[in-house]
Amino acid sequence: MARIVGGVGTSHVPSIGAAIDHGKIQDPYWSPLFEGVQPAREWIAEVKPDVAIVVYNDHASRFALDMTPTFAIGTGEQFTPHDEGYGARPVPVCQGDPEFAWHLAESLVLKEEFDIAMVSEMTVDHGLTVPLSLMFGQPHSWPCKIIPLCVNVIQYPQPTALRCYRLGQALRRAIDAYEPDIKVAIFGTGGMSHQLQGERAGLINAEYDKMWLDRMESDPGSLSQISHTELLREAGSEGLEIIMWLIMRGALDSEVRRIHRFYHVPASNTAYGLLVLENA
Repeated sequence: MARIVGGVGTSHVPSIGAAIDHGKIQDPYWSPLFEGVQPAREWIAEVKPDVAIVVYNDHASRFALDMTPTFAIGTGEQFTPHDEGYGARPVPVCQGDPEFAWHLAESLVLKEEFDIAMVSEMTVDHGLTVPLSLMFGQPHSWPCKIIPLCVNVIQYPQPTALRCYRLGQALRRAIDAYEPDIKVAIFGTGGMSHQLQGERAGLINAEYDKMWLDRMESDPGSLSQISHTELLREAGSEGLEIIMWLIMRGALDSEVRRIHRFYHVPASNTAYGLLVLENA
């Protein structure tokens, strides 16, 4: 039977990808961040997942604002990096797992009554590739199969934190029902606090971010009750991305063991957060 080896919550700041791509990992500005990520890399190299389900948001790359699914799962054989205006990142093509992805889609739609878009042809942008680079470095090929799970946190109306948490719980039931013996890691990406425009551009709320890290581990149910209004006020317009971490957390047991936690400011004009959890 399939089993979850752990969950990773991580920001997906695009400039982190640029730092990796241009060999700036050891630069004084970036080295503290990459040193803080290293224990997570060591953990994932040890557990060796067969598949990573990466929960992320598309940044008007594959899904322009004329078509914005609330939730979309990649069911294809491959997912190539998207050219976001400065050339596609020099990272490997993601190899998918169509059989597993279709099992997840079937379970989520027919058993759990989530309306999931199934996407067979799908490019992936920095929202997905930066977390992979953070966890796996710069390999010739990614060491596991990748299933993209895209969430709309861009175009109103976005799903609630509670809806994301419940999707994670439904995803766990689907994983548990998959018969092949595979190891699954689930990534929740995005955030933490940041705002890219308007009078509050550059906002970082470290106290609020650290509250999320605390409760993500010990009391995710309370986070699922937080409204969009509070998130926009406290974490900024782009800080709403943090609700995607709740999909990862919902897929884990209620009791978890923290493997690694890291928080760093600034990473470009945002706060960077990382949390690695295993089922207790």
